[in-house]
Amino acid sequence: MIKQYLLLSIASLIIGGCSVPKQEGAAPLKMINQVDFSHVKIQDSFWSPRLEKHTSATLPVCIDQIENQTGRMQNFINASKGEGKHSGIFFDDSDVYKALEGIAYSLINNPDPELERKADEWIGHIASAQQPDGYINTYYTLTGLEKRWTNMDMHEMYCAGHLIEAAVAYYQATGKRTLLDVGIKMANHMMSIFGPGKRDWVPGHEEIELALVKLYQTTKEEEYLDFAHWLLEERGHGHGSKGDDGVWDPAYYQDEIPVRDLESISGHAVRCMYLYCGMADVAALRHDTAYISAMNKLWDDVVLRNMYVTGGIGSSKHNEGFTEDYDLPNLEAYCETCASVGMVYWNQRMNQFTGDSKYIDVLERSMYNGALAGVSLSGDRFFYVNPLESHGDHHRKAWYGCACCPSQISRFLPSIGNYIYGLSNNSIWVNLFIGNTTEISIDNQKVTLKEETNYPWDGTVNLSINAERPVNKDLRIRIPGWCRKYSLSINGESKSFDEENGYVVISDWESGDRISLNMDMPVELVSADHRVKQDDGKRAIQRGPLVYCLEETDNKPDYNKIALKGNATFEIVNSEILPGVAKVVQAKEGGKTLTFIPYYAWDNRDAGNMKVWIDLDDN
Repeated sequence: MIKQYLLLSIASLIIGGCSVPKQEGAAPLKMINQVDFSHVKIQDSFWSPRLEKHTSATLPVCIDQIENQTGRMQNFINASKGEGKHSGIFFDDSDVYKALEGIAYSLINNPDPELERKADEWIGHIASAQQPDGYINTYYTLTGLEKRWTNMDMHEMYCAGHLIEAAVAYYQATGKRTLLDVGIKMANHMMSIFGPGKRDWVPGHEEIELALVKLYQTTKEEEYLDFAHWLLEERGHGHGSKGDDGVWDPAYYQDEIPVRDLESISGHAVRCMYLYCGMADVAALRHDTAYISAMNKLWDDVVLRNMYVTGGIGSSKHNEGFTEDYDLPNLEAYCETCASVGMVYWNQRMNQFTGDSKYIDVLERSMYNGALAGVSLSGDRFFYVNPLESHGDHHRKAWYGCACCPSQISRFLPSIGNYIYGLSNNSIWVNLFIGNTTEISIDNQKVTLKEETNYPWDGTVNLSINAERPVNKDLRIRIPGWCRKYSLSINGESKSFDEENGYVVISDWESGDRISLNMDMPVELVSADHRVKQDDGKRAIQRGPLVYCLEETDNKPDYNKIALKGNATFEIVNSEILPGVAKVVQAKEGGKTLTFIPYYAWDNRDAGNMKVWIDLDDN
């Protein structure tokens, strides 16, 4: 019988039972720099097929929708001519920019002249749509420029942020400056209107803040970092306004109190994630201890009281965000795909400050479950909302009127290599277990790292490092919070090493060493915090980083009467019931067998019921 791990707060799970150390007053140093995915060649049985689907299915769907099925690209063409109508939602420009960012990331590791020509074509339309003063937003260009900058919730800076992110990505991928120059002109236009001694502005949807930091890092122009900091500091001082178009809700827009005084999450989940990423980026560069203190408190609130077992956040459809602590309904769960991706972005930044593996634990949970569920196994259908229970009426779609999630997935998937490794002054950090080969420069020499693994299906990871001469850095390998027992060997010889903040620290490694990490990966029954009333008397199944669910199609008849016995035994079974799914979990209770599939893979077959949390029968 598998032991039941009753983890405190699976609202959230205290991931792996980790404590939550306070860091008030600690110097916020960006001590760990991620190894950019452009240096990482993924060769992995789990992720490589998904990256192939990204190239062959996800990007083509986005391109077709933007060019042919919706008016998103036509909006730019019309704006460049100064005639015609605007179609769609006022922030649809952002989908074009995010898809362009996804194209740029794909080109970095998969050069494709035809795809690059398509991007250049789009960029030509975008550049032509920019106004002489640098302003670019097709909604206002086509509906009345006199109305621009009158409503802080009309996403002008949100769209500008995604423009800048796409521009930086395409410049890094190709060296071409056209889109980067468009982004710079828009940033300069905004700074000519807003800033100290000028107009106040609180972006209703955050995103510009982290984008400006990227622009600063690319151009080395400190005014962009200063502007990002100023925008963050604008919040919580009564400056927010929707003009004549409605009432400004400070809680929804994260505008109730100054950001350095934040302690709890509120309002719209995706906006929160982008805000926290912007805060983290600015704090790292300005060494702002108050920002770090606020983010520590916010992380506790998000992860310990407001996060689903899948790593998803945002329980309410009403505000696409949060209600009260421990309110985590399953059938009505919102868990927007963009919010799960935002959890990856934010937790990676938090890990950079601290070297604490708990942030990578949450990153991994959100990535393998909440975010990955957002795209079908075929790569051409998407979830906006990711509930933890369904009555068979919730399905992925090829596109949405508000298509932030498909375009978000298009830029997230090809950049997953960003989260595998980190470098600091004294250490090489191994955060995720994905088969890859990486070449990086350390101490003016080329160092090659190679990971071989069948993760997440089993817990064996083989790592080798080769360098021309000795590298004076520790090797730190993350031990996931879900891992209760592991062994480590170097060149076949078992070794014991100290752990620090969830990482094994190896100091005496040499070039050519083969390091093997073997992590036990049993099936676990997890329970929710007792304050999560919706999960009272229920359990969820987890194995390694994967959360599992029941689909009705595998568990007929009497699906609605299913309950897990306290003495159930579990078996890991190789299965071909779903393409790309290597292992499922079978629970055996007497003569009955229940089949659990990974949560990310649900709704890829016949319509039917699904649930993550299962009634527990202790009788």
